[in-house]
Amino acid sequence: MIILKNGTIVKEDEVFKGSVAIEDDKIIKILRDSEDLSEFKDAEIIDVDGYYITPGLIDIHSDYIENIISPRPITMMDNMFSLREAERILLTCGITTMYHSISLYPEDEYGRKEVRNPKNVIKLIEDINKLDSEPHIIHNKVHLRYEVCNTTQVDEIKKLMEEGKIHLFSVMDHTPGQGQYKNLKIYKDTMKSYDAKLSEEDLDDDIESKKARKKLSIEDIKDFINYATDRDISVASHDDDSIEKLEFMKDLGIRISEFPLNLEVAREAKKKGLYTIAGAPNLMMGKSHSGNLSAREGVLDGSISMISSDYYPSAMLVSIFNMWENYGVDLNEMFNMVTINPARATGIGDEVGSIEEGKYADLLVINKKGKFPAIKMAFIDGHKVLETSYRYDNWKKIFRKRSNYRRRFKIK
Repeated sequence: MIILKNGTIVKEDEVFKGSVAIEDDKIIKILRDSEDLSEFKDAEIIDVDGYYITPGLIDIHSDYIENIISPRPITMMDNMFSLREAERILLTCGITTMYHSISLYPEDEYGRKEVRNPKNVIKLIEDINKLDSEPHIIHNKVHLRYEVCNTTQVDEIKKLMEEGKIHLFSVMDHTPGQGQYKNLKIYKDTMKSYDAKLSEEDLDDDIESKKARKKLSIEDIKDFINYATDRDISVASHDDDSIEKLEFMKDLGIRISEFPLNLEVAREAKKKGLYTIAGAPNLMMGKSHSGNLSAREGVLDGSISMISSDYYPSAMLVSIFNMWENYGVDLNEMFNMVTINPARATGIGDEVGSIEEGKYADLLVINKKGKFPAIKMAFIDGHKVLETSYRYDNWKKIFRKRSNYRRRFKIK
């Protein structure tokens, strides 16, 4: 048994001083600061010195794994090695459950990112699911992002759903002129960032060809979503840019509206009982890199209910504390957006996502004595898997000693 003593506990509805008792893989008791710990005589007691004790972060939308597997456009590292490397990095960001967001475009979409080649995508899905039988640290799940212009792999993905290898499913349409790329100038600038040699004529041809390509029919999409929901897989829409699109997707059975493009759509999604998601980099910077809804505006408005890392995992924890310290949003409300809300949206809220007796002990101890929050300890299923040390009290003394050492031995 382990007791995390003298912490600042962030629960779903309050923040208070206290202790958390862990036995095996579960939280067995939560104690207020004044409660006696004498009944836990044989426990390992860890005094966390007032640091925050929070649930582990649950990230349901991040394509970060693509950057680890493919650090250069034509370079492909081994999947299993890359997943282990990603786990190490994600844990230092406080992420204990990651829904790796993998995009499945049609065969003719490639050339820029080999990691998104359909055959590599399918292999990655299989490898993520193999992690349960391999040494690993965090909980790894698959969020499959299916582009509606991919008309050839529906049956293959249904088979993976049947096998329980898809844990979250989203339907995307990145056709220029709507959704994320409603602003064609932003679309063109994005394409030029991939290939600076593209001319205006090239870009215009690209836009027209993408507008003309075949897509899944409405009936196909409906059938696909039904297939997922019948297997208890949560489904999300992506880049909702109008009330009409939102209503259409809601009628098809979605539970999550990812990255609504404006405040009107975000408010309507929340009103309809959908979970809404925005990106942590957007929240951290105060604006969308695509010129769409400011996550900060959405959070302050109350129309955004979840925050994902999107592509920058370390932004999650920083943005949570930033919104509390600088914008007055309750700390527990901000943590709900990266813990219990995504847990409930994906159907795992009965097991993880909040500090409750009987839930799995996926917990963080967070040091916030400096400018930025840092993970002091991380527990997965009750096991301590990370411990770090930020020595704020005497770091100047430590570094002065090092400087003297360098001068003494004439190290330049």
